[in-house]
Amino acid sequence: MIEAPFPSLSELIGYVGEAGHRLAEIDASEGAAGNISVYMGWDVDPTSVFPIQEEIVLPTSATELEGANFLVTGSGRRLREIHLNPGANLGFVRIGAGGRKATLFTSEERIFQKLTSEFNSHLAVHRDQIARSGTNFHALIHAQPLHLVYLSHITRYQDMGYFSRHVLRWQPECIVNLPEGIGFVPFMLPGSPELMLANVKTMRDHKIVVWAKHGIMARSETSVKKACDVIEYAETGAKYEYLNLTNHGLAEGLTEHEIRMICDSFGVHQSLF
Repeated sequence: MIEAPFPSLSELIGYVGEAGHRLAEIDASEGAAGNISVYMGWDVDPTSVFPIQEEIVLPTSATELEGANFLVTGSGRRLREIHLNPGANLGFVRIGAGGRKATLFTSEERIFQKLTSEFNSHLAVHRDQIARSGTNFHALIHAQPLHLVYLSHITRYQDMGYFSRHVLRWQPECIVNLPEGIGFVPFMLPGSPELMLANVKTMRDHKIVVWAKHGIMARSETSVKKACDVIEYAETGAKYEYLNLTNHGLAEGLTEHEIRMICDSFGVHQSLF
């Protein structure tokens, strides 16, 4: 939830561009991998930036979101290029009556044919989180951070508790920012209804969820860049974990006692350690 004065559409576009650029910097968005969407629960006029309109069918029904506004990346677009030419890479979506269709607003510079193929997962999570919290803002990022995804290929890391405890033990900032841990969804076909439903359920209790052997999704109710920060904290822990695997497990990371000391000091409630 954010309070007025709300960021302008141009400001939000800038933040999406910065997040996309940062994700590329940390090797979380190779080629055209990754996508971003932002819900804005206030009146927004997109026509000065996105003057072209067309009707589209939504990938999943969103009855409760009638009239809601979203900023969404286009399919096949590179996140690292959003900040260079937002009009080419982003669309603005307004959910129509009944929640089955929407108006897509785009720029003359548009170079994508349709919105991201993961928009079904995005829209389902937005719908669930808005209904549960009543938030007026919600940012979602899907990305493919190298070390988080690598660990998800290893059998023993395919357990949510094991994954979280081993990734979050390397930096005090990790447990402070992710006290609920890292969610985990077994491999499911990308873009499938099964992945969409499993992701919605797991994101109810986590700010970041690993999609095994594929990528992650992270969210924030206050900032696109904070959703990006969540990814960076988790990926940093995963990089430490990977380094330790390659170094024969010589380091122990923060002990459970040390992590509990940190949590007590910062007032962090967690049940992982």
